[in-house]
Amino acid sequence: MMHRLSRRSVSAALRAPATRYRIAAAAPISFSTPIPVSAVESDNSTRWYSAITGGKCNTTRHSSQLNLKNDLFLGSRYESTAAASDSGNPPPPPAEKYEYQAEVSRLMDLIVNSLYSNKEVFLRELISNASDALDKLRYLSVTDPQLSKDAVNLDIRIQTDKDNGIITITDSGIGMTRQELVDCLGTIAQSGTAKFLKAVKESKDAGTDNNLIGQFGVGFYSAFLVSDKVVVSTKSPKSDKQYVWEGEANASSYTIWEETNPENLIPRGTRLTLYLKRDDKGFAHPERVQKLVKNYSQFVSFPIYTWQEKGITKEVEVDEDPAEAKEADQDEKIEKKKKTKKVVERYWDWELTNETQPIWLRNPKEVTTEEYNEFYKKTFNEYSDPLASSHFTTEGEVEFRSVLYVPAASPMGRDDITNPKTKNIRLYVKRVFISDDFDGELFPRYLSFVKGVVDSNDLPLNVSREILQESRIVRIMRKRLVRKTFDMILGISMSENKGDYETFWENFGKHLKLGCIEDRENHKRLASLLRFFSSQSEDEMISLDEYVENMKAEQKDIYYLAADSVSSARNTPFLERLLEKDLEVLYLVDPIDEVAIQSLKSYKEKNFVDISKEDLDLGDKNEEKEKVTKEEFSRTCDWIKKRLGEKVANVQISNRLSSSPCVLVSGKFGWSANMERLMKAQTVGDTSTLEFMKGRRVFEINPEHPIIRELNAAFKSNPDDEDALRAIDLLYDAALVSSGYTPDNPAQLSGKIYEMMGMAISGKWSTFDSQQSASQPPQTETLEAEVVEPVEAGSQK
Repeated sequence: MMHRLSRRSVSAALRAPATRYRIAAAAPISFSTPIPVSAVESDNSTRWYSAITGGKCNTTRHSSQLNLKNDLFLGSRYESTAAASDSGNPPPPPAEKYEYQAEVSRLMDLIVNSLYSNKEVFLRELISNASDALDKLRYLSVTDPQLSKDAVNLDIRIQTDKDNGIITITDSGIGMTRQELVDCLGTIAQSGTAKFLKAVKESKDAGTDNNLIGQFGVGFYSAFLVSDKVVVSTKSPKSDKQYVWEGEANASSYTIWEETNPENLIPRGTRLTLYLKRDDKGFAHPERVQKLVKNYSQFVSFPIYTWQEKGITKEVEVDEDPAEAKEADQDEKIEKKKKTKKVVERYWDWELTNETQPIWLRNPKEVTTEEYNEFYKKTFNEYSDPLASSHFTTEGEVEFRSVLYVPAASPMGRDDITNPKTKNIRLYVKRVFISDDFDGELFPRYLSFVKGVVDSNDLPLNVSREILQESRIVRIMRKRLVRKTFDMILGISMSENKGDYETFWENFGKHLKLGCIEDRENHKRLASLLRFFSSQSEDEMISLDEYVENMKAEQKDIYYLAADSVSSARNTPFLERLLEKDLEVLYLVDPIDEVAIQSLKSYKEKNFVDISKEDLDLGDKNEEKEKVTKEEFSRTCDWIKKRLGEKVANVQISNRLSSSPCVLVSGKFGWSANMERLMKAQTVGDTSTLEFMKGRRVFEINPEHPIIRELNAAFKSNPDDEDALRAIDLLYDAALVSSGYTPDNPAQLSGKIYEMMGMAISGKWSTFDSQQSASQPPQTETLEAEVVEPVEAGSQK
């Protein structure tokens, strides 16, 4: 229906008492029952009044748009010929006052200030109650068709008066009798839904799907979060009378009376009117109500209509200018055309707000990939399709439905690893939106990039952050959600299109590495998804499974080296013997890689070994040769250690070098060069720890290198030779740089290099030039100058 109304008429109509109740929230029953259309009609000329205007309107007009036909719609009433009289309305019966059956002042304060952390959830709670009432009617009318004899559509309608701060929520559900008003609204935490469910369970003929939403019993009182006064007008099909309940915030009593004003009568259901507080009148804007409905109650199974202002563009004729009309009359050949202009005609009408159906309630076999992608884009405001999706239902100890997605790209402008509070997971309880503000309750921090919806039947509707943190149900849900997420990511890695997992790893690889540090329970699942460069695959990343498959038969460990880039790792002296033996080494070039691998410790019974640390075992030890070498160089090692002092923990023979004279490795429990560099970059790093770790370095020498042999000879002939001692210092500094460490004094190091260069090249070329000039006599022949003709620029000769 469409009504052209003034704002004043809308405001005046909404000030009339009209409200609904809150017993408990409810989810829809899975079956539906047809409702007879003609049960309420007494003749073929049924007329309805608008609750907003009080004027008559034809229900057949715009019926195709609203799909209401001749059924009663909420916000209208049936014209009663018995109630209409010229003598006026009969005086209403006296109102009766009741005391609440609880310490209302304290409990109401608890509800308003503690139970609900967000004021806007009041609309969610009240819509859930309306859904309960409709569900009860649909369920009970199966065995008692008389309950739905009034041909009224099962729906919920919300009207607002933003000028006066009034919200009216109307449903065509089961309604309440006078006693039910006293029982349900007069007792705090008394849930009508809970009573109904108990009765259903005790009935032998009860159905199996009794999924009513609210069983907590305080949802109705969330209306006082934003209201000074609440009025509930309700009509039960079990009673011939309509009753009104009225209560105010912070009051210890409420009032109930019989409704006798024909203008306020409804055929069935409940109308709830909220008179908003001064600071909360912003909730009465139609656009804001519509937004809240779409956010919290989008998937309630009954249609929700909101009263919205709309516009139709029309062309209307414009009066001609007299001067132009005179000119047109003078020129008969010019054809006269009527001038028009476009105008927008404003009107108010009902608009269906919850059009989207919950995709997670459908059978996964019946949902296409396009439908999953469309739901993902619409729900999370994305423009590209997800890399993968997973739709599943979990049954048993905990039941819930979920649809999860892996995005195709990481969010722009922020890092989800450092900011785990995302809006990526939307939690529903029986299709009613609860929250999307989580901090690790449903997903661990490293999986914060996963997006999706989770709909549980086991959590209470009035769930809070504290309930989520302590709930055993949530802990079980979390484990199953994480497991399904790993299955989804594994499916991407096994896809025929390798580019999909490359895209995933580029965007979210760091998240999985963080998981290796934080989630020990899922190490096996995480390790199989990791990717690294290696000495045998510098251009394409490989998995740990591929590394294990390529291992040598005698190889027992998985070797790795941490560096800041592939090129740096490729040129370190640590690799020399391993490359000679054709042993593959993983390159850990991401800052988080080394910590992640150390957290894993092993993979498929193969230990991870850092080749930059002492006591490296390559499996080819020759004990006889090592014994002879140690005897020969043991005193030389002591001599070098004495010279280096506290800079190193020890000097020993190396089994990892082939072409380099020496290398500086970290202790078994010390920091590698890469880790030391990262710790030094920390703004709040502990400098005392850094100094301690520097002293844990081990200086390894290559006994087969000429420089080391010369130093060994120098020790035997003259251990106090200054040149030999300076050579040790320079050797240490060179090993410091080649091993990836940062010199403490770069200027001092460069000075030593310049000094050694001067000693090496001193007189080498200058002596040669002086000898050459001495062997040739001076030239005394006079040469004539040659005259050269000038040549123009650009010409060739």
